[in-house]
Amino acid sequence: VQLQASGGGLVQPGGYLRLSCRASGNIASINTMAWYRQTPGKQRESVASITNTGTTNYADSVKGRFTISRDNTKSTMYLQMISLRPEDTAVYYCSANLFYYSSDDSPVVERAWGQGTLVTVFS
Repeated sequence: VQLQASGGGLVQPGGYLRLSCRASGNIASINTMAWYRQTPGKQRESVASITNTGTTNYADSVKGRFTISRDNTKSTMYLQMISLRPEDTAVYYCSANLFYYSSDDSPVVERAWGQGTLVTVFS
């Protein structure tokens, strides 16, 4: 079971990017999914989250600019980012609360993390 984040890159202020996070493996269900970000020397901060029924929550700093969504049929979450600012520069991590079965068929409930994708907003 793993989460794979992608979509980061270099963009100028005012630009846009779309991040993706796909869960794979023997997953039975995915509950809340979320995006976090972290810059050097700072704690990881929550950016946005979405429940399995579509309820969303955003950090004040990204409200109106970022949109979180998910496609449950593809076990994938997205983060559409517009009007990007230099202060949005960070490594973005995805997280998901997973219910899956281990190799010995034991049920497991776990909060999984993706590997991070770098977003750089520069002039």
